[in-house]
Amino acid sequence: MEQETRRRGRAGGRGARQAADSKSATRSLAYRQLRHPYEPQSIFGADEINSIHKTALRVLEELGMKILLPEAREIFAKAGAKVVDEMVFIGSDIIDEALKTAPASFKLHAANPEREQIYETGALLFMAGAGCPNATDNERGRRPGDLQAFEETLKLQQAFDAIHLLGPSVEPQDVPIHLRHYAMTRAQLAYTDKPMFIYARGRDQVFQSIEMIQTALELSDDDVAGQIWGWTNINSNSPRMLDNPMAQGIIDFARMGQLSVITPFCLAGAMAPITVSGALTLQHAEALAGIALAQMANPGAPVSYGGFSSNVDMKSGSPAFGTPEHVKMQVGAGQLARHVGLPWRSASGAASNTCDMQAATETDMAIWGGLMGNATLMIHAAGWLEGGLSFGYEKFINDLECIQSVAELAQPTSGSDAEIGFDALQEVDPGGHFFATAHTMARYQDAFYQPLVADLNNFGSWEEAGSLTSTDRATQVWKQTLSDFKAPAGCDERVARVEDLISKGTEAGGAAPLD
Repeated sequence: MEQETRRRGRAGGRGARQAADSKSATRSLAYRQLRHPYEPQSIFGADEINSIHKTALRVLEELGMKILLPEAREIFAKAGAKVVDEMVFIGSDIIDEALKTAPASFKLHAANPEREQIYETGALLFMAGAGCPNATDNERGRRPGDLQAFEETLKLQQAFDAIHLLGPSVEPQDVPIHLRHYAMTRAQLAYTDKPMFIYARGRDQVFQSIEMIQTALELSDDDVAGQIWGWTNINSNSPRMLDNPMAQGIIDFARMGQLSVITPFCLAGAMAPITVSGALTLQHAEALAGIALAQMANPGAPVSYGGFSSNVDMKSGSPAFGTPEHVKMQVGAGQLARHVGLPWRSASGAASNTCDMQAATETDMAIWGGLMGNATLMIHAAGWLEGGLSFGYEKFINDLECIQSVAELAQPTSGSDAEIGFDALQEVDPGGHFFATAHTMARYQDAFYQPLVADLNNFGSWEEAGSLTSTDRATQVWKQTLSDFKAPAGCDERVARVEDLISKGTEAGGAAPLD
């Protein structure tokens, strides 16, 4: 037994050294476009899914949606919806027509064609935590989000291939809100070459952001009209309300041919019924209403079904993530998205206030929920803390370990004769080992996933190295990643093309957000 323990210890040390050596290596390009490795799971029977869908249609027709934007109400009215003051009652015929024109597959373009993504059922895209008003790390502590943090988190998103879409990770609150879209779009152009995000904070901000992308990438009007260069997230105000900026965002993105991801945020027990099926019914109704608005504004506009439903802690009222109910809702949401024939967006998340075991468990469970539900896009998959109030640098790195492991699961696994390796089995006597077989020697350098931050050392080696926790090691990784960062080719030229636009827009007073 002692001999076996020493042998395992030596093997662990070699594995840890290989992991350390790999941390500076570029991740596999195969991480750039992923497909789901497993078939989708179900928690409801077909009859139950049909019942949830029909009840959601009944909610829209009998109970209605409160829609604050007059322009949106006019669009619904022209399509035959009943409008009473701010309440809009949407018939199932309107939803049926919208589902006929909503595309099931489309391409997200990027400055670098190798970063483009097909958005459809079966694709698997990850995005970092988004919308956080604060940033936090072990070196500088928790602080209000600013432009420096936004730029740093963009660099972290760019540095890892398993992050596929850009998002508004940290809110740059040191930039005035009427100028913030300039700074956020410029930063994405300056440090990244992945599909870009635009906030739906008013028509002028959306149009100016698209104009910056068009100018930076030297796109024609036809390129912009016929291709997706920017995407936004639309959150309804559960229960059953769509506010001004969100409704206008749906209309504007649809008419410009850009992607809107319609995502109700239904927390069971608070903004939604306390049951899984009840919360999903409300989520489904709100998502269908937003999808219908996009299709009425521009039939065929790219739009994604979205679902970010979980439960609250009934003692405190605080949102919870990665719970069994969260996972069940993800699997059920996947069933509903497939029922209407659309790709869908899910989300991970963490309620934990720090980068600890709770945070990891919540995020990892939620990622697995998205996998089982076959979500096309997983938002908040890395870095999200405090229910979205903070973006954690160490949390981002530790979450990437999970995401990259999932990316490895998506790689093909061969059962060929060469891989089965009968010769290796024949070569090793009973009780022997496979370290030195030809089969092993030909494959050992890249046979296994090399951890980004996990330490595979035995206790003695780990203690000698400083007894660092995964959070300690994550600090080293993000600091080294930022230190080594180099902007992708073409970024300087793209930014130079938009400086005049930003200068003139700033002098003209920018663009105020829509209330």
